[in-house]
Amino acid sequence: MVDFARVQKELQDCNKDFEVSGIKVSPKGDTNLTHLFGTIHGPVGTPYEGGTFKIDITLPDGYPFEPPKMQFATKVWHPNISSQSGAICLDILKDQWSPALTLKTALLSVQALLSAPEPDDPQDAVVAQQYLKDYQTFVGTARYWTEAFAKTLSLGVEEKVQKLVEMGFGEALVRSALESVGGDENMALEKLCSS
Repeated sequence: MVDFARVQKELQDCNKDFEVSGIKVSPKGDTNLTHLFGTIHGPVGTPYEGGTFKIDITLPDGYPFEPPKMQFATKVWHPNISSQSGAICLDILKDQWSPALTLKTALLSVQALLSAPEPDDPQDAVVAQQYLKDYQTFVGTARYWTEAFAKTLSLGVEEKVQKLVEMGFGEALVRSALESVGGDENMALEKLCSS
């Protein structure tokens, strides 16, 4: 049976220093403490910088003796995260979990994973191959996905596509150009004009 008193305390601990840690956890519904949403910020100096990533958290009946089930609700391009389902390949969410760990430490570990991918132990083989064989394209794609799916305040990708299509470029070509330059509208325009 889930230890709800512990979960309440963990939620309070996570949310009291949100400004410092960038980690926040809240119940998905009004009162259900077994289904939660976590929020992490993309680490500085990575293609995920500036993004806000939502993580779907389900607590099994055996929590805290069993690890929480976590998966990204925000699409992310990363070798250890499925680009299709958001599943996360991280040892502490599997066999290295300990009851001494908390939701906050698990989310901090997920955030650290964004900074330090492990392409030799991938969740998404396509992304891992790109990371190993064409790192610059990986970085551009990861930035593009962050812009497209994890940034709410900046001009969205669809608006950028619309603007460039209105300039007379084909939509497929525009999307490809934006993706190759990490979502930078000006660089995409330069690329489109020079091709």
